[in-house]
Amino acid sequence: MQTIIGQKSEQTQRFLTNGTRIPVTVVCVNPNKVLASKSMAKEGYNAVQIGAGVHKNPTRSQLGTAKKANLTAAPKVIKEVRFFDVNEVMPEVGAVISLTDVLQPGDIVNATGTSKGKGWAGVVKRHNFRGGPRTHGQSDRERAPGSLGQTTTPGRVYKGKRMAGRMGSDTVTVQNLFVADIIGNKVYLAGLVPGHLNSFVVIKKTGKMADKKFSPMLRMENMDGMPVSEEPANTQAPKAEVTNQVEETKFESAAPTSEVKVEKSMEEAK
Repeated sequence: MQTIIGQKSEQTQRFLTNGTRIPVTVVCVNPNKVLASKSMAKEGYNAVQIGAGVHKNPTRSQLGTAKKANLTAAPKVIKEVRFFDVNEVMPEVGAVISLTDVLQPGDIVNATGTSKGKGWAGVVKRHNFRGGPRTHGQSDRERAPGSLGQTTTPGRVYKGKRMAGRMGSDTVTVQNLFVADIIGNKVYLAGLVPGHLNSFVVIKKTGKMADKKFSPMLRMENMDGMPVSEEPANTQAPKAEVTNQVEETKFESAAPTSEVKVEKSMEEAK
């Protein structure tokens, strides 16, 4: 199994152990469930369908698919994964696929997501046109596309002409990212992945980096020297101890100053 579905959580930056700063996309990967299986004898190819998330308003067909996999709720995203190697063992329907079953630090992956929708956009924003001059009688057409270039022959606009139109909401695949680290159910991909936060991302393993080239991610630590992922849930007790220490130090530091004042007053009285 080389593919798994996750949910984009955050885009930030991290450091590698060799000091290199890299952009990082954090993807939350909960266990995927195998919904259906397709065989060469029946469908003509080998594949399995995996699902992730929870669908709020599923159709009856989606509920039926989830019921066959012994699921109480229909998944929000379903992805079909092909198996081209005949000797590779396919997981059974109802099996659970975890993150570590597919990915490990140092793996090279392709990430597929849906890019952000930007609505109807002009040619300057959509295709990086520079626009026309501000003078020579077209002060109100700076961002216009200009002439399309067609005359009587052919008398039409060619298909694929770069013009204004809907921008974004496309399926985009970013290749040759590598897994910087895996902490719990979060995978840290070195690079940026298309899509808005909480959008679903399909991660496909394509290879593995050589040990000499791969440098692991430097994990961030808190003040106690403990990794962030293993930080205790209740942090109220340490805060109370710190405040008590501060009060004690204030009380101790106040005592010598009062003694000095008493000694000075006694000398003045003499």
